[in-house]
Amino acid sequence: MMKILIAPDKFKGSLSALEVCNALAKGLKKHKDKLTILACPMADGGDGSLETINHYFNLEPVEITVNDPLFRPIRSTYYRSEKTAYIGMSAASGLVLLQEGERNCMMTSSFGTGELIADAVKNGATTINLFIGGSATNDGGIGIASALGYRFYDASCNLLSPTGQNLLLISRIDTSQVNFDPQEVQVKVICDVTNPFYGNNGAAHIYAAQKGANLIEIEQLNQGLVNLASKLLVSKNADIADIPGAGAAGGVGGGAIAFLGAQLISGIQYFIEITQLERLINDCDLVITGEGKLDSQTEHGKVISGVCDLAKKYNKHIIAVCGDEEKGISNRLGLLKVYTITSRTKTKTVAIEKAEKHLVQIGMAISTTL
Repeated sequence: MMKILIAPDKFKGSLSALEVCNALAKGLKKHKDKLTILACPMADGGDGSLETINHYFNLEPVEITVNDPLFRPIRSTYYRSEKTAYIGMSAASGLVLLQEGERNCMMTSSFGTGELIADAVKNGATTINLFIGGSATNDGGIGIASALGYRFYDASCNLLSPTGQNLLLISRIDTSQVNFDPQEVQVKVICDVTNPFYGNNGAAHIYAAQKGANLIEIEQLNQGLVNLASKLLVSKNADIADIPGAGAAGGVGGGAIAFLGAQLISGIQYFIEITQLERLINDCDLVITGEGKLDSQTEHGKVISGVCDLAKKYNKHIIAVCGDEEKGISNRLGLLKVYTITSRTKTKTVAIEKAEKHLVQIGMAISTTL
């Protein structure tokens, strides 16, 4: 009996990774009910990671009131299992929490994410798994740090609000009120990008525009991150500028290393380990993976790339199912075939709204080739 492994990411704005698995499995079994189908929903540290984690672990939700990216009170949830906490940055400091006109990472802060961390530590967590995809911020992690007792002052000794626009004004970092001990709490930052802290490929130049910054503000934010890095080098002896992933989530990757003693972990490698994906791929006949869009970013630490690497290692045929596809990527990844939803619909809006129906049809189409 043929064994098929389905290991996709979410389709952003449309379906969770598990819903993608279920739709494809339904289509595959329409005409061939004797197939053995294994569902292995994946993530890479970005949006949807906590939902995928919850599929594998029985986590306890903890709901508290924190500050959103613009310092407004909201109810936010993190998860825990014994002494381990699972925190999604998007739940407190995410772009999804803001209206289109409110998105401006000069003004936003990761403070709420720090409040989630503080609550987890207060309630006994000794390990924090922090998933930093989907942030609305470019504050270098000073918001998180402020919620844990760090204070940032300008040259006139004025206390600064921990926002992106104030990075350039930081003259002194006060650690006298810090209530976080990296010797007692291990922080693992799970991310899906490898950008440095600042520079042409850094946090501000690559991601700030989608968080509402204009060209002038992007350069101000970049210089602010340069300033913060220099102050951290002096005050914490932490050289974070060129660490791959330091620029993730508007510099939270680097800030977490300096302020929390965090370890940066590749999101896809994290999920490959917890799902035992390598064993599953070795034991199947065909692999089906997927994500919302197959594009140039796919090759750099995204789910499809990680799954393809393992499929090639074990000489397995691999198919991708995506919302849309940028031409030329599939050959480099070694994909046998790519099925897209947009090739079956008239508009992108319809593709998103009717994704489940089309994935079932794609599953049926794949089954006819087996």
